Amino acid sequence: MREMEKQWAESVAEKIYCKVSVTAERNQHKIPYTTNDGVFDDWSDRIGWWTNGFFGGQLWLLYHAFGYEQFRTVAEEIEEKLDRNLMDYQGMDHDSGFRWLMTAVANYRLTGNQSSRNRGLLAAANLAGRFNLAGGFIRAWNDGGSGENAGWAIIDCMMNLPLLYWASEQTNDDRFAQIARAHADTARQAFIRADGSANHIVEFDTKSGKRIRSLGGQGMKEGSSWTRGQSWALYGFSLSYRHTVDKKYLDTAQKIATYILSQIPDSGIISVDFCQPDDCDWEDSSAASIMACGFLELEQHVDIEQGQVYHEAALRLLHTLEEKRCCFDDKIDHIVENCTAAYNDKHHNFAIIYADYFFTEAILRLCGKNLFLW
Repeated sequence: MREMEKQWAESVAEKIYCKVSVTAERNQHKIPYTTNDGVFDDWSDRIGWWTNGFFGGQLWLLYHAFGYEQFRTVAEEIEEKLDRNLMDYQGMDHDSGFRWLMTAVANYRLTGNQSSRNRGLLAAANLAGRFNLAGGFIRAWNDGGSGENAGWAIIDCMMNLPLLYWASEQTNDDRFAQIARAHADTARQAFIRADGSANHIVEFDTKSGKRIRSLGGQGMKEGSSWTRGQSWALYGFSLSYRHTVDKKYLDTAQKIATYILSQIPDSGIISVDFCQPDDCDWEDSSAASIMACGFLELEQHVDIEQGQVYHEAALRLLHTLEEKRCCFDDKIDHIVENCTAAYNDKHHNFAIIYADYFFTEAILRLCGKNLFLW
């Protein structure tokens, strides 16, 4: 990377560090999801929420990069709070990677904490237990026992598979990795369309394993192109290639990358859905942050010429975010602005904690200071 790029990334990393060293102190007992009037809310009372690991993950990244002890203290408190989630069957779902890779496994990687390793393995075992053998997929959510969505899988789960790859490495037991690969194989066939775009939700028959239908999920409608779903697919298949060195996952990631590159507008601002009307101003900066991480990961696994294409795409997204969609005022808790959880929700263009996490991860990658959590 050119020296100017590294200097830019280091300057942004310093701004993130300076801000979060203040915001982490005043939010040390919270598990944030979004902000209200610039102040982090607290989801500690909704401990099973899928985003509850990202603040801890961001703090571990910054602790690794800068060594500020307060980051570790706050991250460890979040990890311990999540024990209530581990003991709640109905509160567990397929997003175990998002919660425990970012917290317990991060802690173990940095400190060797055996209690943290135990938490990670318990979460991985629960995730593996969601595997449907007939369909070759990991079930997304619980439904209170009705079985209504027992056959639902979603593209987001590609990002949770690294918890299973990690568990296999830790235990020398390939069962975890076999389940991860089986799910990835199913996702390749059932989620990725001919043009490289991805469905959000696919429903399978739980007994026969046959694919029933796709659903629009958090996108505009069935068949549209929810941008965060595209980013999960890009990064997720790139990570499965990293862990398996199976070329079909690399080919899939590149197919998705080609599609995404064709859709990014000149402005560099990412919409909620690539198919949304031109006059709709709903954005998802979290999708842009995740795409940047996905491109930086994919860059490592291809030749120099193609890697440069992905690298430049990541830089373009990150520069756009830093210049137009980031707040570094430490009186405001969030960093990244204009995110959206779902197209058909009532609220759009607000802060969401995982955008801050992925933006931080991407910037620290460019600085060579990243702690790899996947």
